[in-house]
Amino acid sequence: MKLLFVHQNMPGQYRELITWLAAQPEGHEIYFLTQRSDIQLPGVTTVTYKAHHQPAKDAYGLSKDWEAAAGTGIGAALAARQLKDARGWSPDIIIGHTGWGELTFLKEVWPEAPMIGFFEYFYRTSGGLVGFDPDNPPNDQAGFFAQARNTVPYTNIHTVDLGHTPTYWQRDRFPKSFHDRMYVCHDGIRTDRLQPDPEASISLGRLDRPLTRDDEVITYVARNMERARGFHIMMRALPKILKERPNARVLMIGGNETSYGAESKHPEGLRGEMEDELQGQIDWSRVHFLGRIPYDALCDIIRISRCHIYLTMPFVLSWSLLEAMSMQATVVAADVAPVREAITHGETGMLVDFFDPEALAAQVVDVVANPGSYAHLGPNARAHVVETYDFLTRCLPEHIAQINALVPEEKRIRI
Repeated sequence: MKLLFVHQNMPGQYRELITWLAAQPEGHEIYFLTQRSDIQLPGVTTVTYKAHHQPAKDAYGLSKDWEAAAGTGIGAALAARQLKDARGWSPDIIIGHTGWGELTFLKEVWPEAPMIGFFEYFYRTSGGLVGFDPDNPPNDQAGFFAQARNTVPYTNIHTVDLGHTPTYWQRDRFPKSFHDRMYVCHDGIRTDRLQPDPEASISLGRLDRPLTRDDEVITYVARNMERARGFHIMMRALPKILKERPNARVLMIGGNETSYGAESKHPEGLRGEMEDELQGQIDWSRVHFLGRIPYDALCDIIRISRCHIYLTMPFVLSWSLLEAMSMQATVVAADVAPVREAITHGETGMLVDFFDPEALAAQVVDVVANPGSYAHLGPNARAHVVETYDFLTRCLPEHIAQINALVPEEKRIRI
């Protein structure tokens, strides 16, 4: 089959699916249309594009997102037309992310090619990031801007032949009119690779020996240490955790930028803001900010963690949570709707009020102090991820079935 994947940040949500397809003996032709020029995947031909237009800084706010999406979409379409004209290549199916407008005009290039669009998030003024934090209430224009940002999914639900979203919480953010045009299936977790390892260890520069599962290691992971992912709550829980567990070490993994929501006004970002707020309350010698680290090292850190903390406002569920559960981590997480889809309190993890750092600290301290009382959580978490989110046995068959339903029988993918 000839497949075109589209995502500005290749490979995005398609990493596992593309890797599997490229390894199949049928020899699928896989092209990837992206803005990235620094990555090549085995068995995949990369085609880069640039946005054809970007809105000015002073562009009208309510149309700015659509203006950016239109410029991105035209840039992608022009690169697709060049691919078609110069190489004579046309896909049997197009699979891509709708969020930045990349798919919007591709039917003008390949009108007969069926298209599956990834719908990640629909903006509303309740139930998600906006309006969740009482310290950052929405203004009276928030609804206008939410609706304006939804111009892109409204356009693309009529462009694609089928929509795809990874969780039911994300699907339910979209209007009900979208639902019968979507299927729900996670990208998939490689549980065959992400397993617990009792022999795992990790070396840190300031320590004279590696940390192992015998140590009181507490972990926190986020792409960026920001409010949307509860970094400020994590920091406010540290004084109590470190005081009550004098041998504990806290490993913090992630960047110091802002992906979602408002940025800190502090010159050193939210981390600097929280360090100033907590000055004199924390033994920094036992807190390790590791930044962004290689994936293998991240996995080993999770494998030695006695308590893994996952905090998020109601937003897209992080791969890192499901990966940690697959590695049998004992998880303490925020009690919000998207997390409850993955974790059942007391069975596969422990849930705490997002806004209560004292409760978070108390729960973490108890997990670290009494690991035997929580020993069932890790195995249960892994079993749940294997049953529900495993790539090879659960997610891959569903994705292939949805692809095959849109193409002629002779082109269908064997699995």
